[in-house]
Amino acid sequence: MLSRGLDLVPPPVRAALTGPGAPFELATEPVRGVEMTVFAHRAPHLPAHLLAAAAGRHPDRPYLAFPGATISYGEAVRIIPRVAAALRQRFGVGRGDRVALAGANSPEYALTLWAVAWLGAIAVGLNGWWTGAELEQGLELTEPRVVLGDKRRLARLRPGAAGPGVPVVEFGELAELGQGPTDGLVGGDGGDGVPVARIDEDDPVSILFTSGTTGRAKGAVITHRGLVNFAGEAMIRGALDALTTPDPADGQAPWPALTPADPPVSLQTGPFFHISGIGPLMASAPASGSTLVFPPEGRWDPGRHLELTARHRVSVWAGVPTQLIRLLRHPELRSHDLSSVRTIAFGGAQVTAGLTTLLKAELPAVRVSNGYGMSETCGMGTAVSGADLLDDPLSVGLATPTSEVVLRDADGRDIPDERPGTVGEICIRSPSVFLGYWANEAATAAVLDAGGWYRTGDFGRISGGVLYLESRMRDLIIRGGENIYPVEIENRLTQHPDVLDAAVIGLPHDELGQEVLAVVVARDGHPPSAAELRRWAGQTLAPFKVPSQVAFVASLPYSETGKLLKRQLERDILGSG
Repeated sequence: MLSRGLDLVPPPVRAALTGPGAPFELATEPVRGVEMTVFAHRAPHLPAHLLAAAAGRHPDRPYLAFPGATISYGEAVRIIPRVAAALRQRFGVGRGDRVALAGANSPEYALTLWAVAWLGAIAVGLNGWWTGAELEQGLELTEPRVVLGDKRRLARLRPGAAGPGVPVVEFGELAELGQGPTDGLVGGDGGDGVPVARIDEDDPVSILFTSGTTGRAKGAVITHRGLVNFAGEAMIRGALDALTTPDPADGQAPWPALTPADPPVSLQTGPFFHISGIGPLMASAPASGSTLVFPPEGRWDPGRHLELTARHRVSVWAGVPTQLIRLLRHPELRSHDLSSVRTIAFGGAQVTAGLTTLLKAELPAVRVSNGYGMSETCGMGTAVSGADLLDDPLSVGLATPTSEVVLRDADGRDIPDERPGTVGEICIRSPSVFLGYWANEAATAAVLDAGGWYRTGDFGRISGGVLYLESRMRDLIIRGGENIYPVEIENRLTQHPDVLDAAVIGLPHDELGQEVLAVVVARDGHPPSAAELRRWAGQTLAPFKVPSQVAFVASLPYSETGKLLKRQLERDILGSG
């Protein structure tokens, strides 16, 4: 089993944080029939015990800063019960009902998400980039009582697509902010709102859809417990960062002590239908009292990101590695005041050596962290930060405080500690693991066992007590009987000074089964030769891993959440379906 990050913390610090009576006291309790590590003093659910508590501590602190509307914590808890009342009175929404949401991040979307949770209902986060047909598949699967969204997304639905008698309503028809964020509901029939419903820890709060690259998207059922645990994990990692400072190395100044002199201000890029959006909105921000700053609707723009950072004195950047690369290479990077940025937290993809070189050069005083997890685990799994990340970018770190991580072989057996470096499937167990896939027992049984372990479908290895991510199972290349993990080759290629980005896929081969194709984006449009890249790769990789073919492209296809779309790349390069 992978070590937890807390195992490396000095015992006095660990006791002060997690011992009996400590702020993050850890205990062992049954979670859905399985003993797990939990935070002993956690909130029992999100609305009253996380958001309302935050409003009680700092009612006037800005919570959501959108273009044209800033909402404080106190204003949020005055608006949300009225929106909940409208949902109940107009559409009969109650505990356990599904409410489908489709839209760009907005104040209305954020407050409606909370209103759904207030009623003990389940928010169905429809992917805002889906086509009409894909949206309709999500509605068919989850059978919501009502569909809410913005005009652009709802226009993709055919009349009656949500089902007989299911209303399709724009956010503005339910509630409006008008001239200020505390204006009432349309028609004023919400009154003072409704009280929080009876909610159990393991009640579902949201259905988040997987990418669907291998077929129809599946809906992962996320619980209140899962997001509350997400908040606890974020808080304890922040506390550890504040208390632990790496020793200086090679004469360089140590990382600055991260003292919470001011409430965190985070610039958010994750959409609300993704764990990177709903997690900060409903969990970590209320727990820490953070202000969340949102860019205008539309495609993410690095120049606007830099401008918003300076204007709002943003202290935390959150996103994916591809966004960070674009920020660090932006021609206006040094013309903006970025002195407020103290932390960069990213996930969703592995860090490359090229990115860490940029970080050291451009933002040497900022602490960086990367997490490995997925929607099914509320993003929980492993984490790595600071010098550990910059010095070893191929690592995804150690297990987070309440997570357990093991590697299993093809027969589902745990790989023993006496076989270090053996590649196996990464399995995760924590209070944040999902309940299963909505209305899909077969898919749930394939990845979630009775012991609470979730099979991620990722390959990894443990070396020196640290987890290294090798590849998705479906990305594995088998050449002449040898297993090749693309990420190893990709990381080597991106270390080349003339390579900006790279992806590796398998090509069909009559004799070998597959051969290795590298798809490369050159830096500044001046590609090295294929022979040079093969020579470069061959300096550190076994001959069978060296790409036999190299293709140069202007850019690689990424999703809006920063994930490389390898299936699309294969179609583009190979013409395969």
